[in-house]
Amino acid sequence: MEAKRSYSGKDVDMLIAIDTIMNSAVEHQDYLQSKRAIWKDPFFPNIIKDIDTTIQTHLGKDNARELRAATQAVRAIQTPALEHLAEFKVQIEADFQDNKTQRDEILNTLGFKSYNADAKKRDQEALINLLYQFKTNATPDLVEIITEKGTSQELIDKIISYADDLKSKNVIQEGKKGTKKEATQEAIIDFNTIYKKVIAIAKIAANFFKDNKATQEQFSFTKVRNNISNKREEKEPKS
Repeated sequence: MEAKRSYSGKDVDMLIAIDTIMNSAVEHQDYLQSKRAIWKDPFFPNIIKDIDTTIQTHLGKDNARELRAATQAVRAIQTPALEHLAEFKVQIEADFQDNKTQRDEILNTLGFKSYNADAKKRDQEALINLLYQFKTNATPDLVEIITEKGTSQELIDKIISYADDLKSKNVIQEGKKGTKKEATQEAIIDFNTIYKKVIAIAKIAANFFKDNKATQEQFSFTKVRNNISNKREEKEPKS
């Protein structure tokens, strides 16, 4: 009988999500262990090792570290990048309101038409594409047109620097390594096994933090996964 995934979304997103959840468990381990003695050390670190082993076995030896590093690199710039992109966009819309053709051409040339909507929803790939198109197409002539209307050179340079930062961390190259191998039946079974282990922990931990919504959300697979893959809210799969 063919194995079916117990979770929705991409395998890589699932693995990063459950790894993120387990790191939250480690951060709150004193409280969680006081509520459930069976979780005493090294219970949580061992689960994280199991996740790493699963990634290494089915996606490649270095991908446990590389996937995490790539995700952290994007997260580190995601919020400020989106804020600065929004500042830029609103100024272009205001400065070129009397010339909508030129306004639209500028935004299209710099990647806003293709990627901004998804980037605002925290789709990491869309943000990367937007930043790289912005960097590539922000020619001196175009920048001069924009700055003469009032947008600062400093803001433009800052947005370009985000693309440079991603490039220096090889985010695109490293992130794509995790998707090269097609999941086999053995892989799906192993993915399901580790997913179910973490979901069981997450459900109990979420209940323990029922009076602290912010912390509770750190143990919601759907919310954590959505932060990674920007998928619309879905009903959390049953384990």
